[in-house]
Amino acid sequence: MSQTEDSPPAARRVLLLAHTGREAAREVALEALEALTAQGIVVRLLDDEAADLGVDASRPGVELTTSADDASRDCELTLVVGGDGTILRAAEITRASGTPILGINLGHVGFLAEAEHDDVASTIAAIVARAYTTEDRMTLDVRVLRGGEEVARTFAVNEASVEKASRQRMLEVVVEIDGRPLSRWGCDGVVCATPTGSTAYNFSAGGPVVWPSVEALLMVPISAHALFARPLVAAPDSLLAVEVLDRAEGAGVLWCDGRRAVDLPPGARIEVRRGASPLRLVRLTDSPFTDRLVAKFGLPVAGWRGAAERRSRHLETVPTGEGP
Repeated sequence: MSQTEDSPPAARRVLLLAHTGREAAREVALEALEALTAQGIVVRLLDDEAADLGVDASRPGVELTTSADDASRDCELTLVVGGDGTILRAAEITRASGTPILGINLGHVGFLAEAEHDDVASTIAAIVARAYTTEDRMTLDVRVLRGGEEVARTFAVNEASVEKASRQRMLEVVVEIDGRPLSRWGCDGVVCATPTGSTAYNFSAGGPVVWPSVEALLMVPISAHALFARPLVAAPDSLLAVEVLDRAEGAGVLWCDGRRAVDLPPGARIEVRRGASPLRLVRLTDSPFTDRLVAKFGLPVAGWRGAAERRSRHLETVPTGEGP
């Protein structure tokens, strides 16, 4: 039945996910729960996380669910308390619904998070006032084939990395871009990343930092023994492929976001392309990515005179008000 003018407005709902193994995350999650429910917003929790928080279904304004796959249904956003790992878990849970994710960082770097743990009050105020925007980020769709048959299918937000399964054995691979072979590498692995993931494993492997607004796919070899083994930036609609050579002695393993693993026997083929479903992140400010890089990595910018020089030029053009 459709809602009429006399019908009460539909309840607002927020899915709350937290790294409940950390005391600080539990405290922040409970603070957020109290603040949201006090404003009439229903808070949905996974039942196991609710137990960790000491919350049950009798608490006013709280809903519990046992289904992680359907947890974000009818929720306007998912509020995540933890680090990037917790946000990546939220990406798995909200993938089907496309519910936007707002992260409160309690991790080390927290590139995916929009707020810090001491911003809880202002974050809740923004949710209540709907004073936020959403930003779509590229994801990856990943297939594993063996003998031409698909044996696994998954996705990634940051990266899909093909790695050697044994420390003693080097991985022998041929990499391919858009259906054409590019190079053969003996290596520890290959990282295929999104711009969002450029500051994650890609960064540690020596790949470039790419602004999230840039649409591109990245491929970076890990400790490759080859003349042409450089980080590559391909078109957003390219198909990246890594083939584990049949005659190679070492098997491999595919890791997606460091969370989902698929064993790769010799002869396996891994195909990576732009994901059909983007990740939706909540933005509370329009601060540039440059500022985020400086803040997250603690980059030295002392001595920068850009702002002072702009002010100086501005003052030179402002009339003094004095006549001739």
